[in-house]
Amino acid sequence: MAPLTGTAIAVERTEHVATITLARPDVYNALNFEMLAALRDLLAELRFETELRALIVTGAGDKAFCAGADLKERATMPPERVKQFIFTIRELMSDLASFPRPVIAAINGIALGGGTEMALGCDIRIASVNAVLGLTETSLAIIPGAGGTQRLPRLVGLGKAKELIFTARKVSAEEAQEIGLVDKLVPAGQAQVAAREMASAIAANGPLAVEMAKWAIDRGVETDLATGLALESRAYDLVIPTQDRLEGLAAFREKRRPVYRGV
Repeated sequence: MAPLTGTAIAVERTEHVATITLARPDVYNALNFEMLAALRDLLAELRFETELRALIVTGAGDKAFCAGADLKERATMPPERVKQFIFTIRELMSDLASFPRPVIAAINGIALGGGTEMALGCDIRIASVNAVLGLTETSLAIIPGAGGTQRLPRLVGLGKAKELIFTARKVSAEEAQEIGLVDKLVPAGQAQVAAREMASAIAANGPLAVEMAKWAIDRGVETDLATGLALESRAYDLVIPTQDRLEGLAAFREKRRPVYRGV
């Protein structure tokens, strides 16, 4: 795994899959300005890597995915700098949510505040049984500022989201799965392994089809059914003329595994 020069994040590329690791385990992988800028630049770079078919986000060590914002750094900021930080982290989570390929969160421990918001910005959340999640901002007399007030209710429902945000209550991995905050639960230490397995399964499919499916789901869920169906139809139209579609048919006919090239 190659650390990015001068930053506390690392990126590892394997065949069609990239893994981003938040690497500040001594502070539970808390987000500071340096990490936010590095993550923003890295996502912008990965967005245009045509060979990339899935992205994994995780934290270093076995204690934390991400404990949210670095509150020691925050305490030194004047109000204008705090506003800049919130703007930066909110834009980063939006970049993560709009990433064109599937993004999997491998939640290997504590994920609080901005850590839960980062997980919410991913398409799929896999958590180890020792994970703890929560939007705890109101306990600090602030509110979730990186999309939590919007993405959490869309995922777990309005009432449950209000309860969790108003009380700042932390939830176990088991409860997170029960309410739909987490999609898959795995033994301790296995979140990254499970995420890689899922990423490999995704990468084996037609990359343009997966990208269009993500686009149709994300755009359609925010609108009425008729409009969503129209979006789906448009996305389908875009995959019909691809070589990958013909390869899929040929592989089915010839009883072999398809080799998709993203064209």
